[in-house]
Amino acid sequence: MTEILSTTGSGSELAWEQRYTGALMNTFGPPQRVLVRGEGCYVWDADGNRYLDLLGGIAVNTLGHAHPTLTGAIGAQLNTLGHISNFFASPTQIALAERLLGLVVQPGSAVPTGSRVFFTNSGTEALEAAVKLALKHGGPQRRRILALEGAFHGRSLGALSLTHKAAYKEPFGQLPVDVVHLPFGDLQALEAAFDGGDIAAFVVEPVQGEAGVRPLPPGYLVRARELTTEHDALLILDEVQSGFGRTGTWMAHHHQEIGGGVVPDAVALAKGMGGGFPIGALVAIGEGPATTLTPGSHGTTFGGNPVAAAAGLATIHVIERDDLLTAVAERGEYLRTAIAALGHPLIASTRGLGLLIAIELTAPVSPDVGRALLAAGYIVNAVSPTAIRLAPPYILTQAQAEAFVAALPGILDSTSEATQ
Repeated sequence: MTEILSTTGSGSELAWEQRYTGALMNTFGPPQRVLVRGEGCYVWDADGNRYLDLLGGIAVNTLGHAHPTLTGAIGAQLNTLGHISNFFASPTQIALAERLLGLVVQPGSAVPTGSRVFFTNSGTEALEAAVKLALKHGGPQRRRILALEGAFHGRSLGALSLTHKAAYKEPFGQLPVDVVHLPFGDLQALEAAFDGGDIAAFVVEPVQGEAGVRPLPPGYLVRARELTTEHDALLILDEVQSGFGRTGTWMAHHHQEIGGGVVPDAVALAKGMGGGFPIGALVAIGEGPATTLTPGSHGTTFGGNPVAAAAGLATIHVIERDDLLTAVAERGEYLRTAIAALGHPLIASTRGLGLLIAIELTAPVSPDVGRALLAAGYIVNAVSPTAIRLAPPYILTQAQAEAFVAALPGILDSTSEATQ
């Protein structure tokens, strides 16, 4: 118990980094900081330095850190019932599944008959379930899946097949799923891809996160829905990063300019769904997609466990109670507009929806900008050589947003001077 308690903050940043290097695999490189506690939109490192968290654990911490409603719900559930395996169900699991079915459909629309939820522990696992759903639906004659260039769908072998970046894939040789990656937003390429008649599904992010926060162009998903319906292929949306309120609506495809009112066959969710507690889901919409995976065709030990489900329900409750969808839309609009209006020579533009934002730079110096921002007390992510990603908690205040915008020009100036 003494060792467990001591990990809450004793020891210097350097000492913890040295212990990290000696104990953990080098899959992520050295940690940028060792964080020991958080409150609201702030976190503190082992040396006591405070940071405004504008990344939210990569679009995960929707309610910030140590939110009392979330921590209370998790603690109460653990005090009642923790893990039970999927030989059994729990009221929290069932209630969360019912809520998800209502949140995934377009606002004001009825849930299609027969829709069902499969719970996972992460976005990668939700996409792995989506791959199996697609292949089982396609049968032996239709084994090919379409995805987009720039896509990131996870790192397990099935999800990695969908992911586009070659550097993530090449060390593992031939991957198990036949995936064709199409040029982003190119309708002609999408239409041509269906000519062979062997397409099982099209898996697509309404807003590409890891590629630099790129929303699909208007009309693209509408045409994708027409083509998948015509060829009896599934349209599967990856809303792992863009969903659960991140863009100011429950799902990014609920934005008319992106989704155009389409009803997908399945939606993958995770990240912000548990407010920081690991949970994911694949929501199958309609009787056909929902009944494709039958007993024995897929499974999970921890997926949908009572504690994760309680975290999901608590997160939904706070978002609705505190009208955080409105806050996300308003704060995101302010950040995009105010940052673009700075007119700094390193800022080319801003883009995104809600609190999923990219600051596009005029030069490939995003790692330098990211380090400078961290040193100044702001956590962001250099998502591409020329783009900085912001995905802060939904509880980000106007004052916190204004403080970041005010500090940004000076930090960019220091970056420009250091790189000259």
